[in-house]
Amino acid sequence: MKVVVFDDGSLMGVETALWVRDHGHEVAVVSAPEGLDALPPQEVTDALRGCAVVVDLLHQPSPATGTFPARKDPPEDGADPLGPWLSSTGRLLDAAVAAGVRHHVCLSAVGVDRVSGDGTFRALRNRETMIERSGTAYSILRTTQLFEAAEGIADTATEDGIVRVPPLRVQPVSLTDVAMFLAHLAVSRPLGTVREIAGPEEFALDRFVRIALATDAAYRPVRTHLHSLFFGARPRAADLLPRTGAFIARTSYRAWLAGRPAPEVSS
Repeated sequence: MKVVVFDDGSLMGVETALWVRDHGHEVAVVSAPEGLDALPPQEVTDALRGCAVVVDLLHQPSPATGTFPARKDPPEDGADPLGPWLSSTGRLLDAAVAAGVRHHVCLSAVGVDRVSGDGTFRALRNRETMIERSGTAYSILRTTQLFEAAEGIADTATEDGIVRVPPLRVQPVSLTDVAMFLAHLAVSRPLGTVREIAGPEEFALDRFVRIALATDAAYRPVRTHLHSLFFGARPRAADLLPRTGAFIARTSYRAWLAGRPAPEVSS
């Protein structure tokens, strides 16, 4: 069986492909950091030839994606900031149907069905809806925050040398565990629904970030700030925690940190 992973150039796509290969299946990776619209149509068509399963990792959420403004009024330049996300999803779904792809696997985020307002969560809600209404068999995996994202969250939330994050509870997970589960979904029968994945430990968001920064030579103090945004939205305290029935990965935050290379210290 041939599986094609469409990614945004991040490590998640490569790791997922390696796990698919370990299952004994043919796999290809198509990297599109600027979205599928930046790729020639023929390249997408060629990649999907003979493909049975698509793994959609395009436009993955990150703290750097910024805030999508509310759509009460049309943007001055006429461009919807959600456009690239939805255009990539729609184009991939159309191309996959034309190629006879039987299963669409997509990575989303825990809390997307609970967090109101705008930001990355709105983009993910819209993408999930497109996939669910596409008529293609699908599996959607919602993940909690990745261990690897802690420093990025800190960078985005830093002002005047202080990291300010909202009072949230999180249950982060390792990228490798998420990639492994994505590969498992890709080589299995379509779920036709949503699954969640989380790590084994729950933290306050400030502690999660503080632990990551403690291993960094350029340490910054971390404070909880009631009015701070998270991915452009204002989740409630428990909105980012997995629901009952989520797959709980084994890798602990401590074990993951112990396996990271030591930070370089400038002389």
